[in-house]
Amino acid sequence: MSDLILHLNDANFEETVNSSELPVLVDFWAQWCGPCKMIAPILDEIAADNQGKVVVAKVDVDDNREAPAKFGVRGIPTLVLLKNGEKIATQVGAASKTDLQKLIDENL
Repeated sequence: MSDLILHLNDANFEETVNSSELPVLVDFWAQWCGPCKMIAPILDEIAADNQGKVVVAKVDVDDNREAPAKFGVRGIPTLVLLKNGEKIATQVGAASKTDLQKLIDENL
């Protein structure tokens, strides 16, 4: 996994997301989730391609219940794009690199 991806938990989620000067793309995922594993390398590329434009973060839903509940995450992977701590876009399910980049570009 890329060093460019932040690993968040319930304890540091709010502070990290709210204090970020850049928008944050959060991947709500789990170790056992096949589609989550499938998009992991894509998120590494998105993080590298969008340095200085967006922060990419991951939250393991099995270990953290508060953050996913706050954003109504019911299925994984769910990607939520946040700006100033507010949800501005959501992608549920695995997506291609092109689709994720489009999500970022259309909402920033």
